[in-house]
Amino acid sequence: MRLLVVIAPEQFRDEELFEPISLFRTEGIEFEIASTRTGTARGMMGGRAEASLYLDDVRTERYDGIVIVGGIGAEKHLWGSGQLRDLIRRFDRDGKLLAAICLSPVALGRAGALKGKRATVFRTAGTLQEMSSCGALASSEDVVVDGRVITANGPAAARRFGEEIVKLLKKK
Repeated sequence: MRLLVVIAPEQFRDEELFEPISLFRTEGIEFEIASTRTGTARGMMGGRAEASLYLDDVRTERYDGIVIVGGIGAEKHLWGSGQLRDLIRRFDRDGKLLAAICLSPVALGRAGALKGKRATVFRTAGTLQEMSSCGALASSEDVVVDGRVITANGPAAARRFGEEIVKLLKKK
């Protein structure tokens, strides 16, 4: 099992990356970190992570799913990324796991992956409008699983988000 984990190059939310990948390591799930640029990415809380892949270089056939981390950098770097939108569409077309937390479910929505799906997001006027515009069925739950799509609403839900990803992968 192998996952692509996508982060913003700056201002990703530390817990939303580090808690799930800690679980992935414990469960023997391989992962690679990608971003809109390679190199050291900085989290909102001061954490650092190495993005070894540029989004354009990702080969989706190497992965069982995509996990998109939130934080305020997600809106600036990920929501409008055409490369990320194309990746999400390819993962979706191939029936793979799609997961996003905090502000990043908007990226799934903009790629068309949430139409008619139950989903949650970090709730702001802007994110709720985005979710509505993309046809998502908005939920106020912390973590929502709808088929192979997993969304979570923020850092407090990061561990459970990771657990649901592991559970879904292990079902396959």
